[in-house]
Amino acid sequence: MSGHSKWATTKHRKAAQDKKRSAIFSKLSRNITVAAKEGGDPNPDNNASLAAAVAKAKSYSLPKDKIDAAIKKAFSSGSDSAHYENIVYEGYGPAGVAVYCEALTDNRNRTAADVRSAFNHSGGNLGTTGSVAFQFERKGQIMVEKKQSPDEEEFMLQVADAGGDDYQDGGDEWIVITSPADLVSVKNSLEASGIEVMGYELIMEPTTLTEVSVNDAKKVMRLIDKLEELEDLQNVYHTMDITDEIAEALDE
Repeated sequence: MSGHSKWATTKHRKAAQDKKRSAIFSKLSRNITVAAKEGGDPNPDNNASLAAAVAKAKSYSLPKDKIDAAIKKAFSSGSDSAHYENIVYEGYGPAGVAVYCEALTDNRNRTAADVRSAFNHSGGNLGTTGSVAFQFERKGQIMVEKKQSPDEEEFMLQVADAGGDDYQDGGDEWIVITSPADLVSVKNSLEASGIEVMGYELIMEPTTLTEVSVNDAKKVMRLIDKLEELEDLQNVYHTMDITDEIAEALDE
């Protein structure tokens, strides 16, 4: 286990998401609704996907009443019912940075037009299915506050005992990496050992990072920002290597 640092990337990602908290709340609610509906059970104890969606929402401080409303919407009828479908959009941003977007939408024509517009107006190109997916790998991610386990060597052993593949330094938190199939079991094992999990989810991790200049990094982030502002997009992943230098430049 490397315990390698992703502090620059994590710090910048958190800062950007904090600025879009209202938009994130809407996306988290939609994610909960879909997880509840697909799992067929409003009780997170009986619906693993819903439990993960709720845990993620809580890690972003989504109020309990909004969580409850999102679950209720999954089983409503008539005009209050929700019908979303999962769609993936792939493309390239400036400097050849690969971009992978996951959407939950009730209108695929609207979403496709919005995504294409974001790419076109930011110097990128929307590609076909599979055009960049090979540059990413599905992984499980579990967030744990460092103050719960401040000793890195001890935490490394706890992760290994729980069956985790690796862990990363996220600044104020440890980020445990697992295979998709082991996400829930590792999370349960960590909790059984007395570690409180802040949140857990499936992500797309880039297999190879793209080095860019500070100037190109700003262009790429303009595209990422446009995409993340779209309510239909749940997650936006990219291969840009956010170094400390680039993170500082983007935060200016």
